[in-house]
Amino acid sequence: MLIGRREEQLTLRNLLEKDEPQFCAVYGRRRVGKTYLIRETFNYQFAFQHTGYANAPMAKQLSGFRNSLQAASGKRIKVPRTWFEAFHLLGEVLEETKGRKKVVFLDELSWMDTPKSNFVTALEHFWNSWATARREKDIVLIVCGSSTSWITKKIFRNRGGLHNRLTERIHLAPFNLAECERYAEVSGLNMSRKEIAEAYMIMGGVPFYWSLLERQYSLAQNIGRLFFGKEGKLCNEFNDLYASLFENVEPYLAIVEALGEKKIGMTRLELEKAIGKSSSGTLTKRLEELEMSGFIRSYNCLGKRERQTLYQLIDPFSLFYFSFMKNTRKSDKYFWTSKLDSPTHSTWAGLAFERLCLWHIPQIKQALGIAGVASGVYSWTYQPKSKDEEGTQIDLLIDRNDQVINLCEMKFSSKEYLMTEKEEERLRRKRVVFEDVTKTRKAIHYTLVTTYGLKHTAYSSIFQHVITLDDLFREEI
Repeated sequence: MLIGRREEQLTLRNLLEKDEPQFCAVYGRRRVGKTYLIRETFNYQFAFQHTGYANAPMAKQLSGFRNSLQAASGKRIKVPRTWFEAFHLLGEVLEETKGRKKVVFLDELSWMDTPKSNFVTALEHFWNSWATARREKDIVLIVCGSSTSWITKKIFRNRGGLHNRLTERIHLAPFNLAECERYAEVSGLNMSRKEIAEAYMIMGGVPFYWSLLERQYSLAQNIGRLFFGKEGKLCNEFNDLYASLFENVEPYLAIVEALGEKKIGMTRLELEKAIGKSSSGTLTKRLEELEMSGFIRSYNCLGKRERQTLYQLIDPFSLFYFSFMKNTRKSDKYFWTSKLDSPTHSTWAGLAFERLCLWHIPQIKQALGIAGVASGVYSWTYQPKSKDEEGTQIDLLIDRNDQVINLCEMKFSSKEYLMTEKEEERLRRKRVVFEDVTKTRKAIHYTLVTTYGLKHTAYSSIFQHVITLDDLFREEI
């Protein structure tokens, strides 16, 4: 059963209604459901489909492609010697295929592009000299892959025959909370919304990870056996994940690890110092690819110049890995249960909940009633210039065109959040520093985003808006 993905399905189906040949690339992180989306959308009906082989030489790739040609045509076909010959044979098979539109699905494209194979050049020739040259204009080519660095370099930024040839691109993002809740219901997991949120704080919205949860175990038991148990299915996922997405993976891991050390994020200059690299176009490309894959975000602090852009790690699974998995032996399935009431867990949960909120900004805006109001989302920090000044940090600001700024506090709690006198004073100081430094004339609305709401006390009235976990489960409008 396909959950969510309505916009992506609509985009794919619209390819069949276009009057010109269509070339669509679907990309996204490993395990996010790209192949499943494409197959379900087209009801597994393709004029031709083929998936490359992982870590296989050119001869094996071509042999597999021949097998797919035979499956599509029902005829015996000789193994092609080159990719040019392979795509020529594909053209012959498609010529004999009936149908108003002929959908060709090539999955894991990067695996087919072995060294010195000329795969991309042959694909260029197939598209430019055959697919787009047909009078019928009936070819719909869909390519898919998890390797972000490959698809960016070879398809999106191609400077040869595929330059500007894509007619559509689809980035498949992880599920949001509402989609995870539907998945849990369909799978019979019987999870409360707080449990779903906690699972999201660990695994994000990656469907494959959710598919590994078993209904007879509690969430803590599931996390223990998957991430920390001997031979747990996700024990080695961190390294496998990044290696599948990026060629020459070590520099990407260095960036992610450096960002994992600093909650608010790093400027480019700070990042260069942390990883020991000088400024270069290579670092720019790597940051762009990490952001395309959903591991990091780039944002500007309110009032700061563009060159002071911050880069921040927002991938829940990567944050969980650095907090608990990196230096832990993977042989104790009870490790996670033992950590549930520890200070380390509390610190991680607070940070992870903030990241969960950043993944659900549309739901926060909807809860505030400003879904249709133009607004910018920022963080803000101020470093004191003298001992007499006070520094401060605001993790989420929503700067609205209706002359209001929402100053958001994000608090993970197992019950109604209790506002104390000390906390109220801290918030008021934040506002004073923010207004003094930014010189803003907009109204400041204190906003609390928390799990179960706010307990009424003498200090709770400071918040003008309280957004709960239920609000974060709303469907996007």
